[in-house]
Amino acid sequence: MPIDTADIFGSDQVGIHLATIGDVVLHPAELPVHVLEKIQHCLELEMQPISIGGSNLIGALVAGNSRGMAVADIATESDIDALTAFGDVVVMEGGVNTAGNLLLVNEHGVIASPSIPTDGLEIMAEVMGVQVAATTIAGQDVVGSLGVTNDQGVLLHPDVTPEEVLLIEEVLGVPPMVGTVAFGSPYVGAGSCASNNGVIAGTETTGPELNRMEDALGLI
Repeated sequence: MPIDTADIFGSDQVGIHLATIGDVVLHPAELPVHVLEKIQHCLELEMQPISIGGSNLIGALVAGNSRGMAVADIATESDIDALTAFGDVVVMEGGVNTAGNLLLVNEHGVIASPSIPTDGLEIMAEVMGVQVAATTIAGQDVVGSLGVTNDQGVLLHPDVTPEEVLLIEEVLGVPPMVGTVAFGSPYVGAGSCASNNGVIAGTETTGPELNRMEDALGLI
């Protein structure tokens, strides 16, 4: 299954620019053709250009699955209208709104940052149709930046604790592994984007790191 590297707008933090939602990858509209082709080759999903509140940091601002998604409150009405073509939408408010940084989502469950209020977790569980649980990863609350998942596995920050691992495995329904991206960065969610078909990561990512991603996400 395809796995490759690319930079987006000169950044190897591809995970903060891309979001996989069901059978679609949301991406900035201004990407060069060769980058778009590489993303499509790796993820094998429908490509959908979009901005969120004028920002290209799509992966930091939206997260979801085939049933629904959460988006930051900087999203405009037209942004939300565009997103509803791919599922129900809940708008995150009150300062804890970088949905992509604060949520780790697959078709089985959602791992959410402890910074999100309980009523927000309940709404997300309803919109995405799965169990939602709050935990840190490696003691940090930006869980969407510290893990990358699909419906086959999840790769986590190397310092994730045994207690965190148990909850993540139970909620996401996939076996966890640990690893890094972009030559040693533990922010594997910020540095990569995955589907059930493949992975794209930043260009600094090494061969052994890519191999680890393949293993963790069931792509071999």
